[in-house]
Order: sequence, then structure tokens, then C-alpha cells
Amino acid sequence: MTKRLNPGEVAMKLEALDGWTVHDSQGGSISRGFEFADFSQAFGFMTRVALAAEKLDHHPDWSNVYKTVKIRLSTHDAGGLTDLDFKLAGIIDRIAGEARDPQG
Repeated sequence: MTKRLNPGEVAMKLEALDGWTVHDSQGGSISRGFEFADFSQAFGFMTRVALAAEKLDHHPDWSNVYKTVKIRLSTHDAGGLTDLDFKLAGIIDRIAGEARDPQG
């Protein structure tokens, strides 16, 4: 099992991410919303994230309404945030950048 991060570790790792926030007072998850040009771009983003998450065997809690995708990350078996959540968040940020600027 992956080790749950303490609040200081969470704060330090959160500084390296753009737009992610601690979702609850216990620091059990982080969340971020993404907005794309249209549904097709949002769905493409979700597909790429799904493939990356599958490789990590770590899956997001998420929702999609038209061009908006909301994501929450937590390691359920650890009861909170682990390094895996921050690794996936970094991957998600990279994929989002590529989805918005495919020429990038």
C-alpha cells in the first residue's frame, strides 16, 4: 500500500501544481476543473487521461458536462493523498496543455 502524505508534504507538492486545490479540510483529495473549446476536445482529453490512469493503475473521480471536466484525486486504499495522486495530477496537467494546444 502507498503511504498517505502528511499535511506538510501535501502543501509542498501542491505548490508544484497549477490550479489544483485541496478538496476537503482533512486533505484527503485534490481537485481541479478544466475547460476546453468544445465537447470533442474535452472528451479527447478524458480519453488520454483514462489511458494514462490505466497505466498507473490509479483512476480519477471525475465528471464531464459539455466542455468542462472536473477531476478529484485521492488514493482510496491509503485514506487520502499519496505521491501517486500528485504524479497523476502532473500527467493530467501535461495532457490538458497538449489538448488545448495540439501544435504545442
